[in-house]
Amino acid sequence: MKAFNIVDLHCDTLMEVYLAHHNLADCPGHINLEKLQKGGSLVQCFAVFVPTHDCAERNGVTESAYSYFTNCADAFYQQMALYPDVIRPVRCVADIEKNVAEGKLSAMLTIEDGAPVDGKIERLQEFYDKGVRMIALTWNYENSIGYPNSRDPKEHLRPLKPFGLEVIAKMDELGMIIDTSHLSEGGFWDIVEHGTKPFIASHSCCRALSDHRRNLTDRQLRALGEKGGICGVNFCDEFLELGSTVSSVENIVRHCKHIADVAGVEAVAMGSDFDGIGGELEYKDFAGFPMIVDGLSRVFTPSEVDKICHGNALRLFKDVIG
Repeated sequence: MKAFNIVDLHCDTLMEVYLAHHNLADCPGHINLEKLQKGGSLVQCFAVFVPTHDCAERNGVTESAYSYFTNCADAFYQQMALYPDVIRPVRCVADIEKNVAEGKLSAMLTIEDGAPVDGKIERLQEFYDKGVRMIALTWNYENSIGYPNSRDPKEHLRPLKPFGLEVIAKMDELGMIIDTSHLSEGGFWDIVEHGTKPFIASHSCCRALSDHRRNLTDRQLRALGEKGGICGVNFCDEFLELGSTVSSVENIVRHCKHIADVAGVEAVAMGSDFDGIGGELEYKDFAGFPMIVDGLSRVFTPSEVDKICHGNALRLFKDVIG
């Protein structure tokens, strides 16, 4: 396992930092600084997951989505200031390259759920200036942008709202990555039709292998690949295999292979959802990433493994954020 090998498109570790008051050095979950180093992290995307509705109640969150984002993003930068010799925030590919040259880990700030936008298009510029380079448009609830995935076929085909179309146009203009994980399929097709840059599903899997509403159909995967986009394979046990309680290397590789077969190997990436998933993980946490790389190496060529682990994500970063 070589150093600086993994670009992981999604984790929820900032909840541990902001709500549980852990530092990145001692977070008890799937990700902390030592585990990132042992696993060969190149870029870790840290999502500000914005709890709303019943999720806010469960977590004791009473502040607005906008206030929550602001405070959680501040906590992210406080962590970056605590450990500048280990990890540094990035806003472009040149920042990543500089960190690699200096032996530092890279952290990219993202948002999961566009609720903090709240119908105010000017907030996208504010978030961009704050360092956000990716936004998952929805989580599990309707917001000002659009609608979430649904078990109801009619609901699942609901499109982006008119404001949502403004949002994707502004994100493309700014150089912010549009993330369709959690979004309705109707919203997904709006992005295919109206988006001008490659987009991603940061933490999703294949519907053909596990018929979960959060997973993408083969038609969606093909469209994603044709737009130059990528799908970060989610390590959630149910996304990998319905009814499973174990996230296995074999199932992760299986989904990577299916995406490659349907959309091309250039569409495959990693989107662990670490610290946002439960169940048993065969590889335990981020430090176990070498097991996943070894599994990929049994199915893909060395150059394909490099694309899956980091090359595809870095190419998309360069195309969208510069």
